[in-house]
Amino acid sequence: MSSRAVVHASLSSAARMPAGQRSEGTNVARAAALALDLGSLPEWDLSDLYSGIDSPDFRADLIRAEEECSAFSERYGGVIAEIAGGPDASARLAEAVAAYEAIEDRLGRLMSFAGLVYSGDTTDERRQKFYGDTQERLTTASGHLLFFALEINRVDDGVMDAAMADGPLAHYRPWIEDLRREKPYQLDDRTEKLFLEKSVTGRSAWNRLFDGTIASLRFPLQGEMLTLEPTLNKLQDPDGAVRKEAAGALGDVFRANLRTFALITNTLAKDKEISDRWRGFKDVADDRHLSNRVEPEVVAALVDAVQAAYPRLSHRYYRLKAKWFGVDVLPYWDRNAPLPRVEQRTIPWAEARDMVLDAYGAFSPRMADIAKTFFDRRWIDAPTRPGKAPGAFAHPTVPSAHPYVLVNYQGKPRDVMTLAHELGHGVHQVLASHNGALMAPTPLTLAETASVFGEMLTFRRLLAATTDTVQRRAMLAAKVEDMINTVVRQIAFYLFERKVHLARAEGELTAEQINGLWMSVQAESFGPAISLDAGYEPFWAYIPHFIHSPFYVYAYAFGDCLVNSLYGVYANAEEGFVDRYFALLSAGGAKPYGELLAPFGLNASDPAFWQIGLNMIEGMIVELEAMEG
Repeated sequence: MSSRAVVHASLSSAARMPAGQRSEGTNVARAAALALDLGSLPEWDLSDLYSGIDSPDFRADLIRAEEECSAFSERYGGVIAEIAGGPDASARLAEAVAAYEAIEDRLGRLMSFAGLVYSGDTTDERRQKFYGDTQERLTTASGHLLFFALEINRVDDGVMDAAMADGPLAHYRPWIEDLRREKPYQLDDRTEKLFLEKSVTGRSAWNRLFDGTIASLRFPLQGEMLTLEPTLNKLQDPDGAVRKEAAGALGDVFRANLRTFALITNTLAKDKEISDRWRGFKDVADDRHLSNRVEPEVVAALVDAVQAAYPRLSHRYYRLKAKWFGVDVLPYWDRNAPLPRVEQRTIPWAEARDMVLDAYGAFSPRMADIAKTFFDRRWIDAPTRPGKAPGAFAHPTVPSAHPYVLVNYQGKPRDVMTLAHELGHGVHQVLASHNGALMAPTPLTLAETASVFGEMLTFRRLLAATTDTVQRRAMLAAKVEDMINTVVRQIAFYLFERKVHLARAEGELTAEQINGLWMSVQAESFGPAISLDAGYEPFWAYIPHFIHSPFYVYAYAFGDCLVNSLYGVYANAEEGFVDRYFALLSAGGAKPYGELLAPFGLNASDPAFWQIGLNMIEGMIVELEAMEG
């Protein structure tokens, strides 16, 4: 958690069943039947943070955090410049930063616990109140810390450089240098405090409205009322009629709620425009690039390379997939459908666990040992439940604790890949934790590296063990689809966000205008072999990244292309790769991405760099085409 932004912790909330529909009791029965196939699914144990909502330790830490924030302000407020220019500047400033870091760790522990409790069952009003109350109190407490970063950035560059040159403050140099990149965009103390305090009733409140709306939606499908996650899962059902019905249910329910989603989108886009204008950002994505510590021209090169590759990647693959289905054009609900005439089976949790750990272990026993800890110590929450946050995430919490992983495991091959992905994040977070609360967090330029690499390790090991041609084709096709979803689709998402934010600067957008922007980028990225039938227009509404983390999405494409390049180095059996890879993950946010990639001979600033990753995807498509002969 940063004193400048309270941690967000996932999605929400309550259902109301329309008249004439069957109750969720049927869903529970089906879930029970599925559980027999999946085996015992773990639910996380949060007691390493606090024993529960009513924990005396939580209450005591909350009071202690508030007191520490106030005391820190009283001790250091208004004197940082004096300390920096005085005797023993390095030691005295390092003492202040260490105290600040300890407070940040406590604040992060408290907010992480509240967020994880909330994401586990967002339908519970008691949990909602607990999360909201905690967020409000910690936001207020964090206001006492705002001065610190601002005053550090007001110290003359030469004076601060001298203090960081050696001595205890040198340890914190990466954090201070990152902080000073924000110097041109910082405001005066009172305005920064106003922005922070108003966030509770501003952006954070709209985020919670989105979460609650999404979690409350129920989709009529086959006589049942399903939540979002199992309905989306039906788009991968072997039965085409089920996929079509699921797509129709999703489109109808999203459209019925478009007024709310459009209002949330308009409000948050305007909120961001106001903040950007006050801070002096010129482009709608500049603040994201700054927080990612990546140059805008590097992102532009990535986007241009992916857009140019649409015809040889997504267009080409979907044309091939349509051929497998015996048609010229696939309806959008068949885009991620399993291949016809390929046996689909449910993968039990224990088998999924072994698949991932075996793949990790073949790369490095150390990597498998870290991942195994998540299973052994109940750091994973796997079952689907009404009210549980949809999707998946790995939450780093704080260095004094450990990460937690949330998945919604339903036994699909993609669920295994999701597990491998989130455990990759978890391993990364464990390895980076030694850097402390200020330097453990990894910029998004590298945050997806370990997760996508973990997926690739798992996929390659499973593919190598598969000799049946039909199954091998299905696995390869599924991987290509995942990579297209990670690279092409996420860049299309990024371009959609840009269009929305740029258009919103000219005035409020109607739901139909947003739908039109969505359809334009989707049609371009999917190509002519995918038919975007009526009903697909409002599918932008459920994407949480647009709401919680504007312009986050390009990080997935960045990470996938980066990992493809890294895997190419690994596949060439270059000596010392594992050690260098662990050094990269262990650095956390203490080194810039360019410095971390240099030992692998990779340079993301070179526009040609992105072609390495894109060529790997194209190579898999070529392999699939060869199987047709």
